[in-house]
Amino acid sequence: MTYLVTGAAGFIGFHVCQKLLDRGETVIGIDNVNDYYDPSLKEARLGRLSGRPGFEFYRIDIADRAAVEELGSRHPEITHIIHLAAQAGVRYSLVNPYAYTHSNIDGHIVMLELARHLKRCEHFVYASSSSVYGANKKLPFAVEDRVDNPVSLYAATKKACELMSHAYSHLYSIPTTGLRFFTVYGPWGRPDMSVYLFTKAILAGKPISVFNNGDMMRDFTYIDDIAGGVLATSDHVPGGEGVPYRVYNIGNHRSEPLMRMISVIEEALGKKAEIVFEPMQPGDVKETFADIEALRHDVGFEPATPIDVGIPNFVRWYREFYQV
Repeated sequence: MTYLVTGAAGFIGFHVCQKLLDRGETVIGIDNVNDYYDPSLKEARLGRLSGRPGFEFYRIDIADRAAVEELGSRHPEITHIIHLAAQAGVRYSLVNPYAYTHSNIDGHIVMLELARHLKRCEHFVYASSSSVYGANKKLPFAVEDRVDNPVSLYAATKKACELMSHAYSHLYSIPTTGLRFFTVYGPWGRPDMSVYLFTKAILAGKPISVFNNGDMMRDFTYIDDIAGGVLATSDHVPGGEGVPYRVYNIGNHRSEPLMRMISVIEEALGKKAEIVFEPMQPGDVKETFADIEALRHDVGFEPATPIDVGIPNFVRWYREFYQV
C-alpha cells in the first residue's frame, strides 16, 4: 500500500512516517516546511526520513491546488491519505488568523478533492483537535458532546474540517476519520508546546509563564502512543450502513495538573523552575480530558505512556539534540 502523509516534516507526521516505513509501507510525504517554528527542526526530522527505502518527499503547500493535483496525477497508486498538515496553535490564531483559513480550510478541501479523484484511495484520516470542545464543562470530553461553541479560531477551523469531511463522505462515499488529538508531546516535539517551552526555559535559567495561576489540567499524550493510534485508525476503514465517517478522541485518558507536569520536568532536569503566574489567555481552556472508549473499542487503541516516563524521554532527547 502507498500512504500519502501531509505534514511529514511536522512532529506527528514525522513519527507516523517512521512507523509506516518501519512496517515496510511506501510513504509519500509532503510539507511546505514553513517558519511557524524553527525550520531547522523540521529539516532535521526530514533528514531522518530521507534516504529510507520507500520514502519520497515533496516540498509543497497543501492549499496549492495545482501542485496537489499534479502530485495526484504522478502517484495514482496512493491507497491511504493521513492528513496531518495544518496551522497549529491556539494563541497564534489571535495574531495571524489568515494562516488558519489558508491551511486548515483551503488546505483541507484541497486534500479532500485529492481523495475524491484518487481511484485507489481507501481511507482519508485527518487531524482534528481537542480544542473543538471549547469551554465544555462535562469531563471527560466525549465525541458525542456538542461542539458548537469554539473559543478560538483554531478550534473553529478544526470543527469545519470535520464538517467538510462528513459532507465528502456523504456525497462521494469516501471513508473519512477525524482524530481529536489531546496535547501531544515527546521527542522531536513542537517548540511552541508547553513541555518544550518549559524545558528550554528552565535549562536556560529563565522564568516560565504559567497561565491561570497554574490551575489547569491537560490530557498529555505521548507521541509513540499517538503515532501507533494513527496507524491503527488508518487500518480501520469505516464501514457498515450509513455514511462512512467517524470522529474519535485520541488521548492518554488521564488529565494531569499542569503543576505536576512542571514538577516532573524539574525532576528530569534536576533543576527547579522560576515560575511567573499569569492570568488565563484568550482562547485557552482550563482542562482537557479524553474519553477514548470508542477508539479502544473500534481499533484497540491503548495508551501506555504516563508523563513520568514520557517527559524524561523528551528531556533526554532535548539535551542530546541541543547538546545542553
